[in-house]
Amino acid sequence: MSAAKLNIDELEAGYPLFCKALRLLILKGNSVKDIEKTVCWGHLETLNRCLPGRYKAPTYLMALIKRDIAKPNNYKKN
Repeated sequence: MSAAKLNIDELEAGYPLFCKALRLLILKGNSVKDIEKTVCWGHLETLNRCLPGRYKAPTYLMALIKRDIAKPNNYKKN
């Protein structure tokens, strides 16, 4: 069975979901190699390739998410 082909509008609409999936994969402890094989990674790569001014590379997003996980209290109110 082949994967459904999404157009760019559908990919843009799914961007928050792809980022959430990436975050969950990182939290679960999946290796970078395994994460790079996922559908969400592929969709994030496609968005970055087609609209690089609007969407960051998945590797950059992964670094941001890992930083956020490592320091969860960055935005603590005084």
